[in-house]
Amino acid sequence: MAKLSEAAQRFIVQALACYDTPTQVAEAVKEEFGIDVPRNQVGQYDPTKVSGRQLSKKWSDLFHDTRAQFRKEVAEIPIADQAFRLRQLHRMANEAMRRKNIVLAASLMEQAAKEMGGMFTNKRELSGPGGKPMEHRTVVVDEKSVAAAVSALEDEY
Repeated sequence: MAKLSEAAQRFIVQALACYDTPTQVAEAVKEEFGIDVPRNQVGQYDPTKVSGRQLSKKWSDLFHDTRAQFRKEVAEIPIADQAFRLRQLHRMANEAMRRKNIVLAASLMEQAAKEMGGMFTNKRELSGPGGKPMEHRTVVVDEKSVAAAVSALEDEY
């Protein structure tokens, strides 16, 4: 285990709070401070992990404050906003058309359609036929039915 200065510890906590992996942080510490820190030691500075559950309140508070600030700042990055991305795609498509680059223009239009269709999000809307709410059914099965079904499956295989 490497002996770390307070500055190195602060660096590790803040990097982990910004979702860097322990490997990335260990490499950055080596580059920044010239200290070789094992990944497992770096992981001990992440209070969201089991190995970091013993982290002092000082570092834990810094971690959570840094993470909150990071998440807030990410929302302010223009490319993280769909309207900004569509506007840029529109500009690029217009430029491609002006230069008579039909293939690029078509590709950019497809990209914009995917962007509008929500293809680049991890949101999924589950609905039943015709967009109606999904039907939920509770089925109560007796032991005899289950035993018969299991027996039938066992006989089949």
